[in-house]
Amino acid sequence: MKKTEAYFHDKAVLITGASSGIGEELAWQLGQRGAKLTLAARRTELLESLAERILGSCKRKPLVVLCDVTQDGDLERAVLEAVRQWGKLDVVIANAGFGVIGALKNLSVEDYRRQFETNVFGVLRTIYAALPEIEKTKGNVVIIGSVSGWAASPGGSPYAMSKFAVRALANSITPELRLAGVKVTLISPGFVVSNIRRVDNRGEIHSEAKDPIPAWLQMSTQKAVRQILRAAALGKHEAIITGHGKILVVLERFMPWVIRAVGRKMAAGRGGYRSEPKAD
Repeated sequence: MKKTEAYFHDKAVLITGASSGIGEELAWQLGQRGAKLTLAARRTELLESLAERILGSCKRKPLVVLCDVTQDGDLERAVLEAVRQWGKLDVVIANAGFGVIGALKNLSVEDYRRQFETNVFGVLRTIYAALPEIEKTKGNVVIIGSVSGWAASPGGSPYAMSKFAVRALANSITPELRLAGVKVTLISPGFVVSNIRRVDNRGEIHSEAKDPIPAWLQMSTQKAVRQILRAAALGKHEAIITGHGKILVVLERFMPWVIRAVGRKMAAGRGGYRSEPKAD
């Protein structure tokens, strides 16, 4: 832990999707470690509240930037403002994302396109915008993926496809960027406490919606983020977060027939995916 704290002290870090969940906790813990933060998301009122809370704890207020990762130019502006504020950029964390969930017959090509626009092209926009500055500092690119990028489940094809694509991206660019001294870390979490399962297929949050995943199976956000930051500080290629996530990856790699059998049962019982949350 001390090594992680020392690593991020005075590092200039840009986080996308920092308004809630893993992104919010990343901002909080990095603030406690003395990082110079730029928080980017669509909901700036939440970012401002978080920035004030961090300021009260560590006496350095993060920079807040309105940013939609699906919009060309937003990330370039976020990087420009970050460098103007802090003089450099050491770490970028591509965290923004959501899940489009549903059976194939209930979805459209537009649903898949919307999923990829945020989860895949949003990551690419983040990397392209930040990379020139990250190369100057020989810093870190951290990509938040998912164990769904290893093991897909019925009713989750758009989300799984996007996370498989992100894992392929990370695997491809890691050796390329290593030549420039840039470290790439892919984070593949299992179930972590967050609002992602309360976000509908259009990316809108429904705070009143019930989380379909039992609490006992979810890792706390605080613990998950500690593991994420440790993996980034050590320059790991990939970190699987949560015990059940590690089990799923092992099964997919060495006993894939187990995953397929479970998937058939899930599909047959129509219990393999959450329905889209509805407002009351």
